[in-house]
Amino acid sequence: MKKIIGAILLFFLAVYLFLTSYFSDVQVNKYTDRETAKENQAIEKGWVPAILPESAYDIAETHDLDTNELFGSFRYKERDEETLMKNMKTSSDKNDTLEWGDFLFKIDREKNRVKYRNRPISAR
Repeated sequence: MKKIIGAILLFFLAVYLFLTSYFSDVQVNKYTDRETAKENQAIEKGWVPAILPESAYDIAETHDLDTNELFGSFRYKERDEETLMKNMKTSSDKNDTLEWGDFLFKIDREKNRVKYRNRPISAR
């Protein structure tokens, strides 16, 4: 009897995990450059920050429509670094995080790579 109950529980757990992963509201999008992100309205929808430099490329973003969490990254050319940095301000945390609007940024200036996320709703 214990084996049957265990099998039934395992079956329902498997069905639950399948359904939650299959019908997830998490979307992953990739854009070759800034223009492609604009064409797909990623900036307008708030999935990609409007501060995106003109030279931005390899843009990727992941957003969860249920939780409103957003993570992304992009690379940029050296010529846009000064303008990008000029618009950022230092965040109150201690991890070299920069902020602009509702976005938080980590910038690797050696690799010209930016990782970003939206500010948690509780901090807005």
